[in-house]
Amino acid sequence: LGLPSLGLAASTEPKQRVVFLFSPNGVIPKHFWPDEAGELQALKRILEPLEPVKEQVLTLQGVDNRIKGDGDGHMRGIGCLLTGIELFPGDVQGGSDTPAGWSMGISIDQHLKNCLQAKAETRTRFGSLEYGVMVPDRADTWTRWSYAGPNQPVAPISDPYQMFDKLYGQSQNRAILASVLDDLGDDFKKIESLVSPEDRRMLKQHVEMVRSIEKEIKSELQKSAGEKGEGHALGESHAVPKLEPNVEEQNDNMPLLCKMQMDLLLSSLMNDFTRVASFQITNSVGNAKMKWLEIEEGHHSISHEPDSNEDAYEQLIRINTWYCEQVAYLAKRLAETPEPGGNGSMLDHTTLVWTNELGKGNSHTRNDIPFVFVGGGLGFKTGQAIKLNRVPHNRLLMSICEAMGFPESSFGNPNYCGDGVLSGLYA
Repeated sequence: LGLPSLGLAASTEPKQRVVFLFSPNGVIPKHFWPDEAGELQALKRILEPLEPVKEQVLTLQGVDNRIKGDGDGHMRGIGCLLTGIELFPGDVQGGSDTPAGWSMGISIDQHLKNCLQAKAETRTRFGSLEYGVMVPDRADTWTRWSYAGPNQPVAPISDPYQMFDKLYGQSQNRAILASVLDDLGDDFKKIESLVSPEDRRMLKQHVEMVRSIEKEIKSELQKSAGEKGEGHALGESHAVPKLEPNVEEQNDNMPLLCKMQMDLLLSSLMNDFTRVASFQITNSVGNAKMKWLEIEEGHHSISHEPDSNEDAYEQLIRINTWYCEQVAYLAKRLAETPEPGGNGSMLDHTTLVWTNELGKGNSHTRNDIPFVFVGGGLGFKTGQAIKLNRVPHNRLLMSICEAMGFPESSFGNPNYCGDGVLSGLYA
């Protein structure tokens, strides 16, 4: 149903939202990480698009993905990124190491979804939404980072029209159905005097059933309309977003597809359809050809080039800057949108977690995994750069759980959780 959250009316606490965003193949550290810990100064070139919201940015350097076991670096990079646990043995062979299968555990987005859905005051229509941009149709370890549980990968929706239909299509169908049922009531009255008593009794039962359905649908539609009215009162329309027509899922349309999906994501958060989402741009070893940046070769291929290849080095800076521009676009839209029914902007109540499967592409290291936080949803102190000393990313996943109100003694492989949540994240 295209309806607001079931728990929306009952909840008086400020909402907390978290969105996990993925881009592939590592970064260029020299042009990504701030030089000094402490208050954020001028952002490095790759992060420059976030300058307008710098006061709401936190960079977290020194977080390592220590998960070992089966699978190559890219496979463990994406498959263990949100789960913090090893991959099952399998038959998918990577570019090196042993073959592997799916993750052995649940990912943090799906864990938070389950926690929020278990409480009436935080329950939403979908619980979580998984967006994609040019994620390949094939299902393998390189294309999935969200897991509902062991061996349970969650496929993102890369087609914005399919996502639109999931969000809004059924609500339009129900509006049509309500109108049809209303007309049926008039038809029943016309034939009531023309049938036998027995048929009239059966007809009456049928009319009562139809009326019950009609009443339920109209009540739901009125509730939806009421939420739209609330949005207008706040100066932001909750109207169904309009999509560019006939945009095909192909390489050269990536910028437009990304914008369409982010606009749909903003709308789904605004309408409280979900408070947890993931946004996956391509996949691990993603090989998009960014021709709109005048780059003809695939991203993954370029990422293998040595730093001494100046052309490739420059192209990788531009590619990662483009990914940052997408994060900045979503942050900007959230920052300029008043929080529905609350104070401040939506960005004040939402944290974007932008990350990657590798620290650096040509070394395939999973040390210094990029983690950039934007927004106030988790309550972390922003406008700062934190430099840590090679901490396992499991501890960061635990910290996110705690910030969302669901502390855990471990997340993923407990061997990497013994030191607990990270310190220094809060003001």
